[in-house]
Amino acid sequence: MAQQPSATAHHAVPDLPMTDKICIRDLTVRNIIGVDAWERSKRQPIIINLVVYTSVSQAGDTDHLPYSIHYGVLCKTVEAHSEKTECRSVEALADSIARVVITKCHAPKITVRIDKPRALLHAASAGVEITRQRSDYTEDQLAGIVPCPLKFKPDDIIFVKDLKLSCIIGVNPWEREEEQIVILNLQIYPGLDESDDRRPDYVSSTHNYRTIVRTITKYIEASSYKTVEAFVTSVARIAIEKCHVSKITVKMEKPSAIVFAGSAGVEITRDRAFFANAHNASNKTHTRGMSSISTVYGLPGSMDHKIQKRGPVPAHLKHEVFLALGSNLGDSAANLTNALKMLEKDDHVRVVDTSFLYETPPMYVTDQPPFLNAACKVKTDLEPRALLAKIKEIEAEMGRDFNTVRNGPRPIDIDILLYDHIEYSDDVLTIPHISMQEREFVLRPLCDIAKDVEHPKLYRHISQLLSQLLLKQSEQPSEGHIHKSVPLRGKIWHWDAKTYIMGILNTTPDSFSDGGNYSTTESAALRAQQLVDDGADIIDIGGMSTRPNSEEISEEEEIRRVVPVIQLLRARGFEHPISVDTFRASVADAAVEAGADLINDVSAGRRDPAMYAVMAKWNVPVCLMHMRGDSKTMMSLTDYGENNDVIAEIAKDLNKSVQRAIAAGVHRWNIIVDPGVGFAKDGEQSLQVLRRLPELIQESPSSKSPLAGYPCLVGPSRKAFIGKLIQQQDAMKRTWGTAAACTASVAGGAGIVRVHDVKEIRDVIKVSDAIWRVHA
Repeated sequence: MAQQPSATAHHAVPDLPMTDKICIRDLTVRNIIGVDAWERSKRQPIIINLVVYTSVSQAGDTDHLPYSIHYGVLCKTVEAHSEKTECRSVEALADSIARVVITKCHAPKITVRIDKPRALLHAASAGVEITRQRSDYTEDQLAGIVPCPLKFKPDDIIFVKDLKLSCIIGVNPWEREEEQIVILNLQIYPGLDESDDRRPDYVSSTHNYRTIVRTITKYIEASSYKTVEAFVTSVARIAIEKCHVSKITVKMEKPSAIVFAGSAGVEITRDRAFFANAHNASNKTHTRGMSSISTVYGLPGSMDHKIQKRGPVPAHLKHEVFLALGSNLGDSAANLTNALKMLEKDDHVRVVDTSFLYETPPMYVTDQPPFLNAACKVKTDLEPRALLAKIKEIEAEMGRDFNTVRNGPRPIDIDILLYDHIEYSDDVLTIPHISMQEREFVLRPLCDIAKDVEHPKLYRHISQLLSQLLLKQSEQPSEGHIHKSVPLRGKIWHWDAKTYIMGILNTTPDSFSDGGNYSTTESAALRAQQLVDDGADIIDIGGMSTRPNSEEISEEEEIRRVVPVIQLLRARGFEHPISVDTFRASVADAAVEAGADLINDVSAGRRDPAMYAVMAKWNVPVCLMHMRGDSKTMMSLTDYGENNDVIAEIAKDLNKSVQRAIAAGVHRWNIIVDPGVGFAKDGEQSLQVLRRLPELIQESPSSKSPLAGYPCLVGPSRKAFIGKLIQQQDAMKRTWGTAAACTASVAGGAGIVRVHDVKEIRDVIKVSDAIWRVHA
C-alpha cells in the first residue's frame, strides 16, 4: 500500500499552483453532533464532502503517489477523527476536520461540507460548508495546544436543503382554497462581523439553522401569498430582520406549479443593505408628505425628535442578559421596581425590557405568601461573576437574609437565567440557570420578552420549554394558579379575576353626553362616590372633551378642572383608584402628584411624546389608546387601506407606542392597550374592532399580533355607532346598546370596560364574566 505523503512532499514544488482538487463525496459517518430532529443528543448519520486544493502535477508526471495526497488515507483520517469526536455544532466538526486534514494530510487548503440528514423534521438536511487553509490557524491551534475559536470567513455558508412547508400561495382561485407544498433551499452567509463570541464549539442564534427555520416556518405557514416573488422576499426579510443574519440566498420551488415540469420557482439573494435601502426610500417618500400629514394630525413635524427617551444603550454594554426577579415580603411590587432602579445605579447595567407581572404560588416551601415574579432583559459590560456580585449587593441592601431557609420568604430574589448564549459553571453560579425549565413562574415572564431565544443546552426556545412544562403539568394535580397581575394603589389586581369597570367622570362643560353635569369640584367628587357605590372599580377623570369636533383648551385650564377633584377626593379618604384621562404630560404629572393612580392617554403618547417620560417617572399603570389625528380631524382619517384591515393597523400603530414607552423606561407590566372604538373609526370599523378583538389581544400559538397578551381596555359607552345602530340620537338613552358592546368586549378578552352607566353595566359584566371568563 502506498505510504502517506511526507511533510516535505509539497514543499519540493512550492511554485506549483494549488488549483487541482482531490474530492471525497458523500462519506457517511456516525457521530454525536448537537441534537437530531427530535432534539435528542444521539448518534446520527453525518454526510461529509471534502475538496482538497493541491497540485497533482508532479504525481501526474511521475505516476508516483507520494507527490499527491492519497484519498484513501484522507478518507480514513477524516472518518476516524469524525467518529471519535463529539461536537455540539456542525461548524465545530467542520473546523476540526479542516485542521486534522491540514495537519495530518498536509493539505494546503480544504473545503469541508457537512450535511445532517436528521437535523430537521421537515428538511432533507442542514449543515455548513467552510473553506480553510493553513494560514488560518496558528501552529498551536493546529497542534491542539490551545483551543481554536469558531470564526466564519467570507466564503462560508450555512445551508438548509429542501425544507418543505405547506401554505396558501398562488393567484388562481383553486390555489387560494387549499394549501400546497413548497420547497425552500436556504444559504446563509455569516459574514466577517458576526462571530464576536470567539468561542470553540459554539454557534449563535444568528447562525443557528434550527432557530432560523423555526422562525421562518412560523411566519410563512400562517401567511398567504399570491406570488412566489413575494414569498421569497418575505423569507429573506424575516431571516435578516428577525433572525439578524447578514445575507441570505432563498430558492423556492412549487412542485405543483406546472403539470409537465418537476417544479417552478424563484431564487434571490438579499442582504441587510437591501432592506435598509428600501426602508430609507420609503421614509423619504413618507417625509415628502409630512407637511400635510403633520397639519392633519395637528403635530409640528416629526414626533420622534421630541420623544424624551433615556437615550440609546451605551456601546460598551455589549452583553445581553435575562434576569428573573421575585418578591413576597413587604410591598412586593415596589421591591421589584426598586431592584430594577438599583441595577441601573451606575453605567454597568441598563434595563431594556421587562415582562408582565405574575402572582405565583410558592414552590418548594409552600407555607409562605405568594410571590410576585417578573423577568427583565438587561445590557451590561459586567462578566458573569461581577454581575452576580452586584446582584448579591442589591439583595443584601434590600434586606434579604441569606441565612434563612432555602426557597423561603424574601423581599427580593434575582437570578441570572441567560447570559448571551454561554454555558458557565463554577461553585456559586451556573448559566443557564439550572432549574429554569421546571419553573413556570420563571418561564412565563421570560417568555414575554424572550420567547424566541433558544436555551443554549436544551436546544429549545423559551416558548417551547413553557409549552412542554404546561403539558407536563396538565397531567398532574394543580398546586395553584399563576395570575397575570398589575399593581394598582397598593394592591395586586389579577387580570383573570374579573372584568373591571372604569366609571367615566367628565369635569367638562362640553362632553358629548354629560357635559356640564359635574363641572364643579363638589359635584364631581359626589359623582365619583356614586360611581363607586354603583360598582365602579376605577374612576376615570377627564378635564377636556375628546369627542369629534370638540375645542381644545389650555393645559392650565385642564389642570384646573382635574387636579382639585383628585385632591378633594383624597382629602376625604377616597381609596378607590383614580385614572386621569389626558394626552398632555403636564396634566398627567400634576394629576398623579395629586393622587391619581393611572394615566389614560387617548393618543398613546403621539400628541405629547413627553408623556412617556412622565409615565416612567411615576411608575403607574398606563393605558395607551389608538387614535389618529385630533378631535377636529380624526373622523376624516378612517382610511385603513385597501382591505380596511383596522385590526392590523391598530396592532402596528399601538405597538410602536408600546415600544416607545418601554424604551422610555415604562415597565411592560404597567401597560394597558385600548383599540380606540369610535376614534378615527367609522361605525363598521368600530364593530370590526369588537368582532375581532381576540385577534388583537388574545394569546394563542397562531397569534401574529404584537399586542397579544397585553391587558385591554375597551370604551364603547354611548358612542355614535351605537346610536346609529339603534336609531337613538340621545346619547343618554344608549345604555342597552352599550351593554351589548360591553358583552362583546368581555367575550373578546377585555380586562376593563369604560362606561358612563356603571350601575346597569355592572350586572351585564357579572353575567358576561360568568359566561366567558375562566375564573382561576
